[in-house]
Amino acid sequence: MTPSSSTLSSHEDAVLTSLSASELACHIAEGRLSSQEVIEAHIRRIEAVNPRLNAVVVSLFEQARAEARKADSLLAQGTLVGPLHGVPITLKEQFMVSGTPTTVGILHQKSRLMEQEGPLVKRLRQAGAIILGKTNVSQLLMYHESDNPVYGRTNNPWNLARTPGGSSGGEAAILAAGGSPLGLGGDFGGSIRVPAHFCGLYSLLPTARRLTHHDTAPHAYVGGQEGIIAQPAPIARSVEDLRLAMNILTAPGLNAVDPLVPPVPWPDPTTVSLIGLRIGMYTDNGVFSVAPAVRRAVEEAAQVLRARGAIVESWNPPNVAEAVRLYVGLVGADGFATYKRNLAGDPRDRRISFNMRVSSLPGIVRAPLVGLLRRSGQAHMASSLQSIRGALSVDPYWHLVEERNQYRERFLAALNADHFDALLCPPHALPALTHGSSGTLNPTNAGSYAILYNLLGLPAGVAPVTHVYPGEESERSVGKDSVERVARTVEMGSAGLPVGVQVVARSWREDIVLALMAALEEHTGPCIPVSGDALLS
Repeated sequence: MTPSSSTLSSHEDAVLTSLSASELACHIAEGRLSSQEVIEAHIRRIEAVNPRLNAVVVSLFEQARAEARKADSLLAQGTLVGPLHGVPITLKEQFMVSGTPTTVGILHQKSRLMEQEGPLVKRLRQAGAIILGKTNVSQLLMYHESDNPVYGRTNNPWNLARTPGGSSGGEAAILAAGGSPLGLGGDFGGSIRVPAHFCGLYSLLPTARRLTHHDTAPHAYVGGQEGIIAQPAPIARSVEDLRLAMNILTAPGLNAVDPLVPPVPWPDPTTVSLIGLRIGMYTDNGVFSVAPAVRRAVEEAAQVLRARGAIVESWNPPNVAEAVRLYVGLVGADGFATYKRNLAGDPRDRRISFNMRVSSLPGIVRAPLVGLLRRSGQAHMASSLQSIRGALSVDPYWHLVEERNQYRERFLAALNADHFDALLCPPHALPALTHGSSGTLNPTNAGSYAILYNLLGLPAGVAPVTHVYPGEESERSVGKDSVERVARTVEMGSAGLPVGVQVVARSWREDIVLALMAALEEHTGPCIPVSGDALLS
């Protein structure tokens, strides 16, 4: 029996959309594939899965088709534009792309089209990349889910009842489903690493200030906020694609466009030897216990790296609860005044509304409420409330920044004491959250494994290592604490979901992060896009 043309087309599409950006670039450059057929395969995949995922919220398909025709024409004339010639990519909605809105979930921004693009988007275009569209985010990029009043909710392709994370969840969802091979997101509190962990992908948070913020619309971040430095960050299905993206984004001259970017050369991960590399490992940060599969993933990764010659030893980070307090205090130091101005009278996500209400509570009310929560067994809620300080005047804000500096010094001193080159730990306490649970399971508890490295400004990556096994979903005791109860609910039914590990290095040593992640990738094999009837029905 001869397969139908539609069956053949579907099979060919599945092959094309499973290739990495690096592989696609190579095939296009050598003439084995045309940019047009690659672009069309990815557009068809997006059109097939996006009705169930709602990941791509701004499509640029006709523009992409025109650019693919131009890319093929140039190649026929012997001109290769760059290392991503004719390769499709997607971008997080926070980035400015000419002729598109950049709403970050703010309703009144939907009709405002961007007139310019920043240096990172320009660099990707100059490298030959073709933008297929922009992907969904959390409102104001503030929580570990990707839903907002403008575009609605994005679903995780591994399980539609779960979130792909946030705020770069749309990017993670469409990459995991095969609609794009490479994406650019951002990370302010785990915003690229948590989605990579939830969706079984690779991602990299660069060292603070490695990349510019000039691509992000002004209403998408708090201008002048220097306590925590957000970073644009690539996400992909291979470590090689992260390396390729960073080679493009960090090419010399970025500091001429943005003087806040120091002219630190990009290091070559291929020159890093794992033999004798000292790695500290931990599976519990003392703030929130992890799911069994998350703990196992770190332990398995440690064994892989030991087999490659690295020295992996147990380690405990210094007082992560203090780091959480500092992170929350710095992020909310203006009492969310900037976010309130940016939102104006628009609809607010309930998680944002809750944070704004809590931050406005006077200390005379907050202190007894914290005590009441502790006495009633709500330890996690009490700690979260205690971390929120509300709007600060100059003197206490400067004191908070100094506390951050002192904590960073203690953290680095602890690394120095054991001569560690890198760290291996969970990226999040749990596998992909059920929709709506991020209000309870937030960066002050389950997400604390990620925000620590935003506070410190260290480079950190996530690599997929395993999946939750049936029967190992949860060992969490259920008591009075409502946060622990929600965590157990998330854990139950999580079998089959992907689980990643977090790799951290010292400032400007992204090469070590990528080298360790590459070793893990060699062990686990390539990321295969999620497929299944649930995505196509």
